[in-house]
Amino acid sequence: MSEATGSPWPGPAGLIPVTSGKAEDANVYNRAYLDRIHVEMRVIDSARPDLTTSVFGRTFSSPIMMPAFSHLNKVGEGGRTPMEEYARAARELGVLNWVGMEPDDEYARIAAVGAPTVRIIKPFADHDAILEQIEFAEKNNAVAVGLDIDHVVGTDGGYDVVDGIPLGPVTQRDLAAYAKAAGVPFVAKGVLSVSDARKAANAGCAAIVVSHHHGRIPFGVAPAQVLPRIREALEGSGVAILCDCGIDTGYDAYKVLALGADAVSVGRGILRPLLAEGTAGVVKKVCAMNEQLSELMLYTGVRDTRLFDPTVLYL
Repeated sequence: MSEATGSPWPGPAGLIPVTSGKAEDANVYNRAYLDRIHVEMRVIDSARPDLTTSVFGRTFSSPIMMPAFSHLNKVGEGGRTPMEEYARAARELGVLNWVGMEPDDEYARIAAVGAPTVRIIKPFADHDAILEQIEFAEKNNAVAVGLDIDHVVGTDGGYDVVDGIPLGPVTQRDLAAYAKAAGVPFVAKGVLSVSDARKAANAGCAAIVVSHHHGRIPFGVAPAQVLPRIREALEGSGVAILCDCGIDTGYDAYKVLALGADAVSVGRGILRPLLAEGTAGVVKKVCAMNEQLSELMLYTGVRDTRLFDPTVLYL
Protein backbone atom coordinates (compact mmCIF):
# COMPACT_ATOMS: atom_id res chain seq x y z
CA MET A 1 0.00 0.00 0.00
CA SER A 2 1.18 3.55 -0.72
CA GLU A 3 1.86 5.51 2.47
CA ALA A 4 0.76 8.70 0.70
CA THR A 5 -2.57 7.47 -0.65
CA GLY A 6 -3.45 4.17 1.00
CA SER A 7 -3.89 2.63 -2.47
CA PRO A 8 -2.12 -0.29 -4.19
CA TRP A 9 -0.04 1.99 -6.38
CA PRO A 10 3.50 3.06 -5.41
CA GLY A 11 2.91 6.78 -4.92
CA PRO A 12 5.79 9.06 -5.96
CA ALA A 13 7.81 6.28 -7.59
CA GLY A 14 6.97 5.08 -11.08
CA LEU A 15 7.29 6.23 -14.65
CA ILE A 16 10.21 8.53 -15.38
CA PRO A 17 10.37 9.52 -19.05
CA VAL A 18 13.59 10.33 -20.85
CA THR A 19 14.13 14.09 -20.63
CA SER A 20 16.28 16.68 -22.35
CA GLY A 21 16.69 19.10 -19.46
CA LYS A 22 14.27 21.70 -20.85
CA ALA A 23 11.45 23.26 -18.86
CA GLU A 24 8.81 21.56 -21.00
CA ASP A 25 10.00 18.21 -19.63
CA ALA A 26 7.85 18.94 -16.58
CA ASN A 27 4.81 18.92 -18.87
CA VAL A 28 5.92 15.68 -20.54
CA TYR A 29 6.31 14.02 -17.14
CA ASN A 30 3.00 15.43 -15.93
CA ARG A 31 1.13 14.01 -18.92
CA ALA A 32 2.90 10.66 -18.64
CA TYR A 33 2.17 10.45 -14.93
CA LEU A 34 -1.54 11.15 -15.33
CA ASP A 35 -1.83 8.63 -18.16
CA ARG A 36 -0.08 5.94 -16.11
CA ILE A 37 -2.74 6.05 -13.38
CA HIS A 38 -5.48 3.43 -13.83
CA VAL A 39 -8.82 3.07 -12.08
CA GLU A 40 -10.62 0.04 -10.71
CA MET A 41 -14.40 -0.38 -11.10
CA ARG A 42 -16.94 -0.29 -8.27
CA VAL A 43 -20.39 -0.29 -9.88
CA ILE A 44 -22.54 -2.22 -7.40
CA ASP A 45 -24.70 0.28 -5.47
CA SER A 46 -23.34 3.13 -7.61
CA ALA A 47 -25.60 6.03 -8.57
CA ARG A 48 -25.42 9.05 -10.86
CA PRO A 49 -23.17 11.57 -9.09
CA ASP A 50 -23.75 15.16 -8.05
CA LEU A 51 -20.89 17.40 -9.29
CA THR A 52 -21.80 20.33 -7.05
CA THR A 53 -18.68 21.67 -5.33
CA SER A 54 -18.01 24.29 -2.65
CA VAL A 55 -14.96 26.56 -2.88
CA PHE A 56 -14.41 29.73 -0.81
CA GLY A 57 -17.80 29.27 0.80
CA ARG A 58 -19.61 29.37 -2.54
CA THR A 59 -21.35 26.58 -4.40
CA PHE A 60 -20.46 25.79 -8.01
CA SER A 61 -21.89 23.35 -10.53
CA SER A 62 -18.63 21.42 -10.94
CA PRO A 63 -15.15 21.03 -9.43
CA ILE A 64 -13.74 21.95 -12.85
CA MET A 65 -12.75 25.62 -12.85
CA MET A 66 -11.47 28.15 -15.38
CA PRO A 67 -7.70 28.88 -15.43
CA ALA A 68 -5.79 32.03 -14.50
CA PHE A 69 -5.05 33.12 -18.06
CA SER A 70 -3.30 36.43 -18.73
CA HIS A 71 -3.04 38.85 -21.67
CA LEU A 72 -5.27 36.87 -24.06
CA ASN A 73 -7.03 40.01 -25.22
CA LYS A 74 -3.75 40.92 -26.95
CA VAL A 75 -4.20 37.98 -29.34
CA GLY A 76 -7.92 38.46 -29.87
CA GLU A 77 -8.63 39.16 -33.55
CA GLY A 78 -11.35 41.40 -34.89
CA GLY A 79 -11.90 43.14 -31.58
CA ARG A 80 -12.50 39.91 -29.69
CA THR A 81 -11.69 39.81 -25.99
CA PRO A 82 -10.93 36.19 -24.99
CA MET A 83 -10.43 37.13 -21.33
CA GLU A 84 -14.06 38.22 -21.14
CA GLU A 85 -15.19 35.32 -23.32
CA TYR A 86 -14.01 32.64 -20.96
CA ALA A 87 -15.38 34.64 -18.02
CA ARG A 88 -18.77 34.47 -19.77
CA ALA A 89 -18.31 30.72 -20.11
CA ALA A 90 -17.65 30.47 -16.37
CA ARG A 91 -20.80 32.46 -15.66
CA GLU A 92 -22.86 30.28 -18.02
CA LEU A 93 -21.44 27.05 -16.62
CA GLY A 94 -21.76 28.14 -13.00
CA VAL A 95 -18.08 27.53 -12.24
CA LEU A 96 -15.31 29.55 -10.62
CA ASN A 97 -13.34 31.89 -12.88
CA TRP A 98 -9.66 32.83 -12.44
CA VAL A 99 -7.71 35.75 -13.92
CA GLY A 100 -3.94 36.12 -14.08
CA MET A 101 -1.76 39.17 -14.67
CA GLU A 102 -3.89 42.01 -16.03
CA PRO A 103 -3.80 45.78 -15.43
CA ASP A 104 -6.59 47.10 -13.26
CA ASP A 105 -8.68 48.47 -16.12
CA GLU A 106 -8.61 45.11 -17.93
CA TYR A 107 -9.38 43.25 -14.73
CA ALA A 108 -12.36 45.53 -14.08
CA ARG A 109 -13.81 44.70 -17.51
CA ILE A 110 -13.40 40.98 -16.88
CA ALA A 111 -14.94 41.24 -13.43
CA ALA A 112 -17.88 43.16 -14.88
CA VAL A 113 -18.90 40.03 -16.81
CA GLY A 114 -20.30 38.81 -13.50
CA ALA A 115 -18.62 35.43 -13.07
CA PRO A 116 -17.34 34.69 -9.55
CA THR A 117 -13.65 35.46 -10.06
CA VAL A 118 -10.29 34.98 -8.34
CA ARG A 119 -7.53 37.47 -9.17
CA ILE A 120 -3.97 36.11 -9.16
CA ILE A 121 -1.22 38.71 -8.81
CA LYS A 122 2.46 38.39 -9.73
CA PRO A 123 5.07 38.62 -6.92
CA PHE A 124 6.09 42.17 -7.79
CA ALA A 125 9.27 43.46 -6.21
CA ASP A 126 7.16 46.50 -5.30
CA HIS A 127 5.02 45.12 -2.48
CA ASP A 128 2.80 48.20 -2.53
CA ALA A 129 1.73 47.26 -6.06
CA ILE A 130 0.58 43.87 -4.78
CA LEU A 131 -1.43 45.47 -2.00
CA GLU A 132 -2.99 47.94 -4.44
CA GLN A 133 -4.07 45.14 -6.78
CA ILE A 134 -5.52 43.20 -3.86
CA GLU A 135 -7.56 46.25 -2.86
CA PHE A 136 -8.71 46.85 -6.43
CA ALA A 137 -9.80 43.23 -6.82
CA GLU A 138 -11.85 43.46 -3.63
CA LYS A 139 -13.55 46.63 -4.85
CA ASN A 140 -14.46 44.72 -8.02
CA ASN A 141 -16.09 41.87 -6.09
CA ALA A 142 -13.32 39.27 -6.31
CA VAL A 143 -14.23 35.99 -4.61
CA ALA A 144 -10.58 35.60 -3.60
CA VAL A 145 -7.15 36.99 -4.45
CA GLY A 146 -3.77 35.33 -4.57
CA LEU A 147 -0.12 35.36 -5.55
CA ASP A 148 1.79 33.44 -8.23
CA ILE A 149 4.53 32.26 -5.88
CA ASP A 150 6.13 30.13 -8.63
CA HIS A 151 6.81 33.17 -10.84
CA VAL A 152 9.67 34.44 -8.71
CA VAL A 153 12.44 32.82 -10.77
CA GLY A 154 13.54 33.94 -14.23
CA THR A 155 15.34 31.82 -16.83
CA ASP A 156 18.56 33.75 -16.18
CA GLY A 157 18.73 32.36 -12.66
CA GLY A 158 17.67 35.63 -11.08
CA TYR A 159 14.31 37.14 -10.24
CA ASP A 160 11.88 37.22 -13.14
CA VAL A 161 10.75 40.31 -15.07
CA VAL A 162 7.31 40.29 -16.70
CA ASP A 163 6.18 43.01 -19.09
CA GLY A 164 9.13 45.06 -17.89
CA ILE A 165 8.00 44.81 -14.26
CA PRO A 166 10.57 43.38 -11.81
CA LEU A 167 9.41 40.50 -9.65
CA GLY A 168 10.93 39.55 -6.33
CA PRO A 169 11.16 36.91 -3.62
CA VAL A 170 8.21 35.77 -1.52
CA THR A 171 8.64 35.02 2.18
CA GLN A 172 6.19 33.42 4.57
CA ARG A 173 5.99 36.79 6.29
CA ASP A 174 5.06 38.40 2.96
CA LEU A 175 2.27 35.90 2.41
CA ALA A 176 0.98 36.49 5.92
CA ALA A 177 0.90 40.25 5.30
CA TYR A 178 -1.00 39.85 2.03
CA ALA A 179 -3.45 37.38 3.55
CA LYS A 180 -4.06 39.76 6.45
CA ALA A 181 -4.56 42.71 4.11
CA ALA A 182 -7.04 40.89 1.93
CA GLY A 183 -10.66 41.14 2.93
CA VAL A 184 -11.36 37.96 0.96
CA PRO A 185 -9.69 34.52 1.01
CA PHE A 186 -6.03 34.55 -0.04
CA VAL A 187 -4.44 31.93 -2.32
CA ALA A 188 -0.86 30.77 -2.83
CA LYS A 189 -0.67 29.57 -6.44
CA GLY A 190 2.27 27.45 -7.57
CA VAL A 191 2.78 25.14 -4.60
CA LEU A 192 4.74 22.02 -5.49
CA SER A 193 5.95 20.69 -2.15
CA VAL A 194 4.78 19.86 1.35
CA SER A 195 7.19 22.52 2.60
CA ASP A 196 5.55 25.36 0.67
CA ALA A 197 2.08 23.99 1.42
CA ARG A 198 2.74 24.14 5.16
CA LYS A 199 4.26 27.62 4.94
CA ALA A 200 1.24 28.87 2.97
CA ALA A 201 -1.11 27.39 5.56
CA ASN A 202 0.91 28.90 8.42
CA ALA A 203 0.77 32.27 6.64
CA GLY A 204 -3.01 32.20 6.72
CA CYS A 205 -3.71 31.28 3.10
CA ALA A 206 -7.24 29.97 2.63
CA ALA A 207 -6.23 27.89 -0.38
CA ILE A 208 -3.27 26.70 -2.37
CA VAL A 209 -3.01 25.77 -6.04
CA VAL A 210 -0.75 22.77 -6.59
CA SER A 211 0.95 23.64 -9.86
CA HIS A 212 4.22 24.01 -11.73
CA HIS A 213 2.80 26.78 -13.93
CA HIS A 214 2.86 24.67 -17.09
CA GLY A 215 6.44 23.56 -16.75
CA ARG A 216 8.26 26.60 -15.35
CA ILE A 217 10.59 24.41 -13.29
CA PRO A 218 12.89 22.08 -15.24
CA PHE A 219 12.35 18.45 -14.23
CA GLY A 220 9.44 19.52 -12.06
CA VAL A 221 7.50 16.84 -10.25
CA ALA A 222 3.97 16.27 -11.57
CA PRO A 223 1.39 18.10 -9.44
CA ALA A 224 -0.62 14.87 -9.29
CA GLN A 225 2.44 13.09 -7.93
CA VAL A 226 3.04 15.39 -4.97
CA LEU A 227 -0.66 16.04 -4.31
CA PRO A 228 -1.29 13.09 -1.93
CA ARG A 229 1.59 14.17 0.30
CA ILE A 230 0.25 17.73 0.41
CA ARG A 231 -3.27 16.50 1.18
CA GLU A 232 -1.93 14.44 4.08
CA ALA A 233 0.16 17.34 5.39
CA LEU A 234 -2.76 19.79 5.34
CA GLU A 235 -5.41 17.40 6.64
CA GLY A 236 -7.61 19.23 9.11
CA SER A 237 -6.11 22.65 8.33
CA GLY A 238 -9.17 23.95 6.49
CA VAL A 239 -6.98 25.03 3.57
CA ALA A 240 -8.59 24.28 0.20
CA ILE A 241 -6.31 22.29 -2.11
CA LEU A 242 -6.75 23.18 -5.76
CA CYS A 243 -4.72 21.88 -8.68
CA ASP A 244 -3.87 22.55 -12.32
CA CYS A 245 -1.33 21.56 -15.03
CA GLY A 246 -2.22 19.29 -17.92
CA ILE A 247 -5.83 18.55 -16.96
CA ASP A 248 -7.41 18.10 -20.37
CA THR A 249 -10.26 15.61 -19.80
CA GLY A 250 -12.79 14.77 -17.16
CA TYR A 251 -10.81 11.58 -16.59
CA ASP A 252 -7.73 13.66 -15.74
CA ALA A 253 -9.88 15.71 -13.37
CA TYR A 254 -11.17 12.54 -11.69
CA LYS A 255 -7.65 11.26 -11.02
CA VAL A 256 -6.50 14.56 -9.53
CA LEU A 257 -9.62 14.88 -7.39
CA ALA A 258 -9.17 11.31 -6.14
CA LEU A 259 -5.55 12.14 -5.27
CA GLY A 260 -6.68 14.92 -2.95
CA ALA A 261 -7.67 18.09 -4.82
CA ASP A 262 -10.88 19.87 -3.88
CA ALA A 263 -11.21 21.37 -7.36
CA VAL A 264 -9.17 21.61 -10.57
CA SER A 265 -8.44 24.22 -13.24
CA VAL A 266 -8.29 23.39 -16.93
CA GLY A 267 -6.02 25.77 -18.87
CA ARG A 268 -4.44 24.67 -22.15
CA GLY A 269 -7.37 22.30 -22.62
CA ILE A 270 -9.75 25.22 -23.14
CA LEU A 271 -7.29 27.51 -24.92
CA ARG A 272 -7.81 26.16 -28.43
CA PRO A 273 -11.65 26.10 -28.25
CA LEU A 274 -11.56 29.53 -26.61
CA LEU A 275 -9.51 31.11 -29.39
CA ALA A 276 -11.41 29.23 -32.11
CA GLU A 277 -15.00 29.52 -30.88
CA GLY A 278 -15.02 31.88 -27.94
CA THR A 279 -17.47 31.35 -25.09
CA ALA A 280 -19.34 28.56 -26.90
CA GLY A 281 -16.15 26.58 -27.41
CA VAL A 282 -15.25 26.75 -23.74
CA VAL A 283 -18.75 25.76 -22.65
CA LYS A 284 -18.70 22.79 -25.04
CA LYS A 285 -15.28 21.63 -23.78
CA VAL A 286 -16.13 21.89 -20.08
CA CYS A 287 -19.51 20.21 -20.56
CA ALA A 288 -17.72 17.28 -22.24
CA MET A 289 -15.27 17.15 -19.34
CA ASN A 290 -18.13 17.14 -16.84
CA GLU A 291 -19.69 14.19 -18.66
CA GLN A 292 -16.39 12.29 -18.51
CA LEU A 293 -15.94 13.10 -14.84
CA SER A 294 -19.50 11.97 -14.06
CA GLU A 295 -18.93 8.78 -16.08
CA LEU A 296 -15.85 7.77 -14.09
CA MET A 297 -17.49 8.73 -10.79
CA LEU A 298 -20.43 6.49 -11.67
CA TYR A 299 -18.06 3.65 -12.59
CA THR A 300 -16.39 3.90 -9.18
CA GLY A 301 -19.29 4.55 -6.84
CA VAL A 302 -18.45 8.19 -6.08
CA ARG A 303 -21.80 9.87 -5.46
CA ASP A 304 -20.56 13.40 -4.91
CA THR A 305 -17.36 15.44 -4.97
CA ARG A 306 -16.75 15.03 -1.23
CA LEU A 307 -16.40 11.24 -1.52
CA PHE A 308 -13.44 10.60 -3.80
CA ASP A 309 -11.36 7.61 -2.72
CA PRO A 310 -7.68 7.25 -3.73
CA THR A 311 -7.78 3.50 -3.19
CA VAL A 312 -9.40 3.06 -6.62
CA LEU A 313 -6.18 4.30 -8.26
CA TYR A 314 -3.31 2.14 -9.51
CA LEU A 315 0.07 3.12 -10.95
